[in-house]
Amino acid sequence: MAFDVYAVERLVPPNISEEVANRSADKLAPTAKLSKAEAVRRALVHDRWREARCVPPAERLQPVLDEIAAAPKPGQEADKAFDDDLSGDP
Repeated sequence: MAFDVYAVERLVPPNISEEVANRSADKLAPTAKLSKAEAVRRALVHDRWREARCVPPAERLQPVLDEIAAAPKPGQEADKAFDDDLSGDP
């Protein structure tokens, strides 16, 4: 999934009024050796990338649920050939 990286930059105002976000940007910028605006832009781009690659839990669990559904149900007749194969009996 592609998106315009610089569209995020156009959405970010040069002055961040939310204090926690402002302090975080102030700490990130010198650590990454970037301007504050570039640090915020990169953080937003990274977050959008991470969200785009995130697989919903229901989708991640579907293979496990399918395997459970395919397992033999209790109370069904046992498969003698399968049991003999597991135990090594002819």
